[in-house]
Amino acid sequence: MTRLTVNNQPIRYALAPDTPLAHALRDASNLTGTKIGCSNGECGACTVDIDGRAVRSCTVTLAMVEGSFVTTIEGLARDRDHPVQQAFLAANVSQCGFCIPGIVMSAAALIGRERDPGDDAIRRAVDHHCRCGIQPRLVDAVRRAAALARGDERIAPVARPGIDAEEAAAAVPALVAPAKAD
Repeated sequence: MTRLTVNNQPIRYALAPDTPLAHALRDASNLTGTKIGCSNGECGACTVDIDGRAVRSCTVTLAMVEGSFVTTIEGLARDRDHPVQQAFLAANVSQCGFCIPGIVMSAAALIGRERDPGDDAIRRAVDHHCRCGIQPRLVDAVRRAAALARGDERIAPVARPGIDAEEAAAAVPALVAPAKAD
């Protein structure tokens, strides 16, 4: 059995030691924020924090991370209040969202190591493949996240997605047209 700490919880995986960490997280721990895209480390969708470093979890096995501390997007912040999450929400970085958890984890690891990363450092650390075209907003958002982490900037809380239950109930009749009598 492989033992590690995932999102501050000790875990023992009864999986083969050569199981990729990404699969263990998604399939055995139900941490589906860790996405599997390419399965060879190119895209970065599966990026998690392992002992303070951004690592593409499809490229490491359980045996390789025995005893490590792993943080996934689910463990980064309970209420989306990590500086990277705040900056990404404020800048409306996300498009389809598939690659965003991995990008957030890479950016979080970067600003955890470097208080004031430059644009080149950001581009190197967050070299993920995103087909939605977020790259123009990405560097600015990571720079802003670093400023938030340092306390140099504040962002007003961003409203959570979704609608009020009463509004949803009231909208249903308007969305469902009555059947026409023949």
